[in-house]
Amino acid sequence: MKNRWLIRVGCVAAVVLLSMTCVAGAGNVGSEADPLVTYSYVNETFKNEVISDANGGFVLVTLNKGQVLNGEIGTEVLLRVGTAQCMAKSSPGLIDTTDASTINDGTALKKNHLYMMTIEDRGVKATASTVKVLVRGSYTVSQ
Repeated sequence: MKNRWLIRVGCVAAVVLLSMTCVAGAGNVGSEADPLVTYSYVNETFKNEVISDANGGFVLVTLNKGQVLNGEIGTEVLLRVGTAQCMAKSSPGLIDTTDASTINDGTALKKNHLYMMTIEDRGVKATASTVKVLVRGSYTVSQ
């Protein structure tokens, strides 16, 4: 009976001693002198992912009059500043997800409406001197 009690006390003491050693050894990890992640890593890699996620994955693109933003299938565009029109070789041109409707080639985009390109060779042509659109997805800009 006495041996069992000594074994239990010994095990508890060993666990406590081991825990204190681990805590003491990890005391400086994550301090300013020994950071877990470097500041440059956060700024160069992780910061862009966080900003992109915070913006919902949208990128602000500025177009000059006559420039065309062509998107791949699934690309979304939101007109913020200026005027622009749909560029498409066939119907439907763009899907207006805000109104649950479609627009065709030459139709003006409405500000603050979200448009999706669901077919290849779809785009948005800037008709004002400065046009700003939010874009989510793959795109190219041409004259």
